[in-house]
Amino acid sequence: METDGIEGLLIETHNWGKTVAFWQGLGYKLEFETDHHSGRLRHPRGGPYLFVAERPHDRALQLVPVIAAGDAARFSPPGAGTVLRPFEPQHWPVLEMLLADPDGRPLSVQAPLRATESTKGTP
Repeated sequence: METDGIEGLLIETHNWGKTVAFWQGLGYKLEFETDHHSGRLRHPRGGPYLFVAERPHDRALQLVPVIAAGDAARFSPPGAGTVLRPFEPQHWPVLEMLLADPDGRPLSVQAPLRATESTKGTP
C-alpha cells in the first residue's frame, strides 16, 4: 500500500520555548500546545506540520518524519526497511508503526484508529 507521504515532522528539542520561537520567526503558527512542553505548528501556506517535543538534556535529539498511511491493516513496510515497532494505538489518537530506513533513521508511520481500537493504556 502506498502512503500519502510526509504529513509532518517530529522535532525534538532541549528548549521548547526557544525552538517554538525559532519556527514562529519563520512564519509558523502555534496550533496547540500540550501541558508537557510539546505542541504542533503549521505554516499558513501549507506543507507538513511540525510537532515540537521537549526532551531531557541527556537524551540525543531526533528529527522524525511522520508518514501518513490510510489503513494500518493494508500497509506493508518496504523490504529495505526495518520495523522497530509494529502498529500500536497511541494517545494522540492514531495507530503508529516505528520504521527504520536502510540507514537506520526512524520514521513514524501513522494511520487512523478504527472504531474497535483503543488508546487506553498507551503512553
